[in-house]
Amino acid sequence: MIYKIRHLTAYSYDRTVNSARLVLRVTPRDEPGQRTMTHQLNILPVPMSVDTERDFYGNTVNVVTIDTEHRELTIEAISTVELTHQAALPLAGEPWEEVSNAALVSRDLTGSAPAHFMFASPRIQLAPDVTQYARESFKPDRGILEASRDLIKRIRTDFDYDPETTDINTPLTQAFAQRQGVCQDFAHIMIAGLRGLGLPAAYVSGYIRTIPPPGEKRLEGADATHAWVAVWCGTSDGWLGFDPTNAIDVGNDHIALAIGRDFSDVSPVYGVFVGSGGTELEVEVDVVPVTAPAPAPEPRAAKA
Repeated sequence: MIYKIRHLTAYSYDRTVNSARLVLRVTPRDEPGQRTMTHQLNILPVPMSVDTERDFYGNTVNVVTIDTEHRELTIEAISTVELTHQAALPLAGEPWEEVSNAALVSRDLTGSAPAHFMFASPRIQLAPDVTQYARESFKPDRGILEASRDLIKRIRTDFDYDPETTDINTPLTQAFAQRQGVCQDFAHIMIAGLRGLGLPAAYVSGYIRTIPPPGEKRLEGADATHAWVAVWCGTSDGWLGFDPTNAIDVGNDHIALAIGRDFSDVSPVYGVFVGSGGTELEVEVDVVPVTAPAPAPEPRAAKA
């Protein structure tokens, strides 16, 4: 599947801003099952410099310096991405206890190593009640994929999606206690539960295609950034994605932007500006299917 993605972030300021320095993670990742075909970054006012680098986890980072006075700032990222994930994930996977043990003895220290995603991180505290909630899905000897699917179904059932009840700084323990929140909260809760069981779990930011109701036109700008969880499922299956907000496996409707320990590692736009006064923020995301991959040719019968 091929998608064209437009991600617009717009700031307006009450007073003139003298300068700004931003860190952007708005370039889709290149990884197994996902390939960024084109990417364009449009920023106004025009930056003095844009330096591109990779962070520890392999995410593309653009460091932007603006030295022009301005009252408005717009960041537009336009990308074309091809997704070729396998049609279905394995059914059960290795027993989760074996996965936990394999993670403990792994000597890998690269950015994708399980060791970096097993412990508390800036926005994820390990809490006994969250661990116990996850444990109800992870019965003894249960396959890690089967258990992870059970957990996301329970989160989808037990928690209400309500953007009015949390914000970007709400602790996961609060979202867990009130059983309300948004995709960021649900991803953090799932990660905390898995790490409490000794299982590596990473936070993924990105996009998901939304499909309008039958007979209705898709709304431009109706899509938004999304978040889900990558679970290390052992040496054979590696990292696989699970979406607790929608209770589905991550597939060809999910486009990954960045991976980290939690949201603090993957914020799409982060930075500072020199100025004073209030700020208003607007974000629009369009995820538009361009085309599906051509089907494989039918096999031909061999001639005698």
